[in-house]
Amino acid sequence: MLFGNKKDQTMPDTYSPPEIWTWDQENGGEFAKINRPIAGHTNEKALPVGKHPFQLYSLATPNGVKVTILFEELLEAGVREAEYDAWLIRIHEGDQFGSGFVEVNPNSKIPALMDLSGDTPVRVFESGAILLHLAEKFEMFLGSFDQRAEMLSWLFWQMGSAPYLGGGFGHFYKYAPEKWEYPINRFAMEAKRQLDVLNRHLADKRFMIGDAYTIADMAIWSWYGQLALSRLYDASTFLDVKSYENVQRWAQEIDLRPAVQRGRMVNRTFGELEMQLHERHDASDFQTKTQDKLGDA
Repeated sequence: MLFGNKKDQTMPDTYSPPEIWTWDQENGGEFAKINRPIAGHTNEKALPVGKHPFQLYSLATPNGVKVTILFEELLEAGVREAEYDAWLIRIHEGDQFGSGFVEVNPNSKIPALMDLSGDTPVRVFESGAILLHLAEKFEMFLGSFDQRAEMLSWLFWQMGSAPYLGGGFGHFYKYAPEKWEYPINRFAMEAKRQLDVLNRHLADKRFMIGDAYTIADMAIWSWYGQLALSRLYDASTFLDVKSYENVQRWAQEIDLRPAVQRGRMVNRTFGELEMQLHERHDASDFQTKTQDKLGDA
């Protein structure tokens, strides 16, 4: 079966699922070496621990960026108690399967956080849970009490919607070993529907719940704002992201925030060297330890 206008690209033969699924370790494209159908650690490796109250283990994917933006926003607002160490977890090398990481997040996904600020260490995993934990701890970026339900609704909208953008559209458009029309069209349609949801909602609002900038904005911007700003999947033209004018306005305003610019840099291992701060252990690291100053190690 031919698809698109390119005759050298064909859909595979119709797939008949076996009675019992078995793992094909060589199938999976770019992430074949790290995706697997079982949980647990594969090696013994303790996690490093720094001097600050919060220990973050992450990578600058959209889910990781959410959390580093919040930390930087808290520090920008003068909350010195929010100082953190951000340790790099190289997921392509399987760092998330080390025993120490699995103890913090049994799901082996970044980001993962250890809160050492109290008498008893607290682990927090899943990016939305980390955002809510920190925002409640410092009573910031939650919006007013009467807006809480709206803010939480949009925060969890992002958590439920982004898998269709990332694991759905992003995977089949950018990372899958072959281009297949059906899944690309299916998930492109959903990605554009989600952008339209945001565009309609932001037509008369500065931020997601009005004039208050909250963790819902940070979470949604890390995925959909960066998509609108042509930073995800090389898909800005394909998805016509510039046509979503309200999303563009919102995304550009948030992008100019100094804390957002710093948050994007933390645990980043790709792109411009001056935007890569592999690990963050002090505020001065942004001036002295980006890869343009250290070399691309």
